[in-house]
Amino acid sequence: MKIVLYEHPTLRTKSENVEKIDDELKKTLDEMVETMRKANGVGLAANQVNIPKRFFVLEVENIVKKIINPEILEKSVETVEYEEGCLSIPGVYKKVSRPSEIKVKYLNENSEEVIENLSEMWARAFQHELDHLDGVLFIDRISVLNKRLILKKLELMKKEFAKGKKYRED
Repeated sequence: MKIVLYEHPTLRTKSENVEKIDDELKKTLDEMVETMRKANGVGLAANQVNIPKRFFVLEVENIVKKIINPEILEKSVETVEYEEGCLSIPGVYKKVSRPSEIKVKYLNENSEEVIENLSEMWARAFQHELDHLDGVLFIDRISVLNKRLILKKLELMKKEFAKGKKYRED
């Protein structure tokens, strides 16, 4: 399993709902956890491994969550700004403002519906990965000034992608 890089079209694809949770999906989720760990990530969305479906994995403080067909039910008015990065955009880190607390609903790998309140890193990572499923990257949420600061890196990634560098090499 390989992580796609910036400019890969799947990163800008709105993912489709998962219709059934079967052994193949469970195996894919397990592989995604290993791939995320190998790349030192906190989360990994399906479209980052070129699967345009609505699921992702998260790991915070050694707790893994496998999240299928996620939704945000409520968001706090209070926002927090925190530096984010992305396994598909290596070496780029910028502050992103997001709601500090969210109430979410999703299916776990056992087809059980989960409704929970998330805060801190869990809330941030959930929102970041959910954005991926909608074809949104964290760099879409940064200020114009910060976009200018990373423009050269992004241009270089575009050129490398055009030359055939489509996957991370971890």
